[in-house]
Amino acid sequence: MRMPYEDRAVTALEAVADCERAAEHGWALDWDLRSVKQRVFNLAERGLTVLASQDDRAALSAWQGRAVRWAARLTAPGHDLLLYSRFRPQPEAETPDHRLQQVELTSSQMTALHLYLALADRLRRPSAAGLAEQVHTARRDRLVNRYVLHLSPEQMECVAYAFWLHSMSRSALEANRFTRDYGITYHPDPALGPSTLHPADEA
Repeated sequence: MRMPYEDRAVTALEAVADCERAAEHGWALDWDLRSVKQRVFNLAERGLTVLASQDDRAALSAWQGRAVRWAARLTAPGHDLLLYSRFRPQPEAETPDHRLQQVELTSSQMTALHLYLALADRLRRPSAAGLAEQVHTARRDRLVNRYVLHLSPEQMECVAYAFWLHSMSRSALEANRFTRDYGITYHPDPALGPSTLHPADEA
């Protein structure tokens, strides 16, 4: 199961903070943050990190003796969020449902799912039980602009089917992203019956 977006954001902030502390110039440099580059850039868009300007990069390149393509450091809100996360109350232990998978979807993916569910009564392939509730009550993580759902394997299959319908009639972006993130894609396969789902590596 993928790490929740909240934890991934904090992990990226931790990486930036660690590099800042280790550097005399107070910047976390590109080669030290390769593994979290996209997260750092996402956080910069939300005001939690700041990226070095062209003049800053030139000065850092001269300091380091090699080209600095990008660098980052925490903003005040980023610092405070990191500090708060270290002291936040831990949730009470719950009995996990190991059949459920946490899924993070973009706004366009959610739009495709809403259309699929709006047509559910007219489609010949029924929607999985509980999927509509998951979609309608999904919360949006503002830090990374994704909607968080917890889906069963049956619901995951329906989501893949919904994105296949969307890809055949509108855009394949939503289906491709779901395949990349969760390894599930849908293919109609006459040899295996009316429909079948395959792992992504068989796509």
